[in-house]
This record gives sequence, structure tokens and C-alpha cells, in this order.
Amino acid sequence: MTTTRRGGRPPSGEPVLDRAFRLLDAFTDQETSLTLTALSERAAIPLSSTLRLAQHLSRLGALERQPDGTFTVGLRMLEYAALSPRGHGLRAIALPYMEDLHRATRQHVQLAVRDNDEGIIIERLSAPGAGRVLYYVGGRVPLHGTGLGVILLAHARPEFQEAYLQRELFLEPEHLPIVAAELRSQLRSVRALGVAHMTRSLPEPAASVGAPVFDRSGACVAALSVLGADGSLDTRMLEPAVVAIARAISRDLSRSGR
Repeated sequence: MTTTRRGGRPPSGEPVLDRAFRLLDAFTDQETSLTLTALSERAAIPLSSTLRLAQHLSRLGALERQPDGTFTVGLRMLEYAALSPRGHGLRAIALPYMEDLHRATRQHVQLAVRDNDEGIIIERLSAPGAGRVLYYVGGRVPLHGTGLGVILLAHARPEFQEAYLQRELFLEPEHLPIVAAELRSQLRSVRALGVAHMTRSLPEPAASVGAPVFDRSGACVAALSVLGADGSLDTRMLEPAVVAIARAISRDLSRSGR
């Protein structure tokens, strides 16, 4: 998720729109409801200014005031998100294929796009017994340590990859350090094979297999994956189906002109 600055005062002369987005950035998938004080602290905006801005955003529908006085993100934001071509448009094309894959696997089927240095899950189909997921629809995933993220990173520009690999990276929630050389080798393999296999141990053992989705120019615009409990999911057996579905989505995306 986005890291927000805590404490202090906003920069002098900061535009109102920037402060509004700082308030929205204060919410996470674990904390979808915040008090006015929490909003003020997370956004690093004085309490009186936070109140005025939160009230204005509530009138616009970007925030909603709950009966207990806390604030949540408003449905108006969902309306705007639905207009995004990289969200709703891609999702509309991919969803029928994802439904076929979901019926065949009875596992989590996910679709994500890259937004700067993170991935965003724009659709997921799930089934009982498929295991626990770490990220929600609309949530941000790291480009390292997740099947969806690795696919998106592997097909990013080389200069972007190198800058990303200069960071201190950790596999979460295990908080294990990731060696840049090993990740670089993994990215080469994903590009060469056109598929990514990933496993994790926490919060419970899980495995995934994913493939890239391309637009008409040949650029990777999304990542598709199947995720399930490790031991109940044979990713090698599923690989041909996942790759075929990703290619079918790519074909229809190209035909649509996107």
C-alpha cells in the first residue's frame, strides 16, 4: 500500500487537490474506516483543515461519514474507477475468459495491471477452499514476491527494472530479504518462458502460476494468474491453460483496438 507521512504540517502552499489525495491515501485494506484524528495524523494535515476537507469530500461523495463519526471512501470513487480503460475496459474483455478458467480450476483467478512501481488487482474470481489471499481487488501488490507482480516487472522497461532492483526488497509477510541477482535471473526466466511460478509459506502455503497479457503493440498491459493452496494446486498441469487464456485475452484486446 501507499506509505503515508505521519505527523507534522503539510508543505506550505500545498494544493488542495494534493491534500485531498493524501486523505484518500490514508485508507488501507486493513483500515477502511478512520476517525477524523486518524485521518489527520496519517495525512499529516492539521485537524481543523482535515475536518474542512473531509466534509467537502463527503459532500462530493468521495468520502462517506458513518453513524459513528468515522470516515470511509465513498462510492463516488468506485464510479470513477469504473471509467478507467485499464481497469473496467480490460476487465470487461478478460472476465469471460477468467470465468472459464475459474470454473475449470475452482481456484482464485486474478488479473492485475502495473501502476508505476506497484501492481493493482482489477479483478478476482474466488472459490471456497481456494485458500487465503493477501491482497484485495483494487489493492496494490509488490512487483517482487508475487506472481502477478513478477510478470509485470519482467515485462517492464529495462531501465525501470534496474532502478527497481536497486532497492532493498523483502518478501512479505515473511520479511525475508530478496537478492537482486536472484530476482534478475527470475525475471529473465519469466520473459523467456512466458510464465511465472511462485510459492509462499505465509500466512499459509500457497502456489500460483501466471502469464502476461499483451496489447496490439506487443506491450504487456496486465498479468493473469491462478492462485491456490499449495498442495492442492498443480501449477505445472495448469500452466498450458493459464497461458492459453492469457493469449486469448491478448487477442481480443488487440481486436478491440486497446
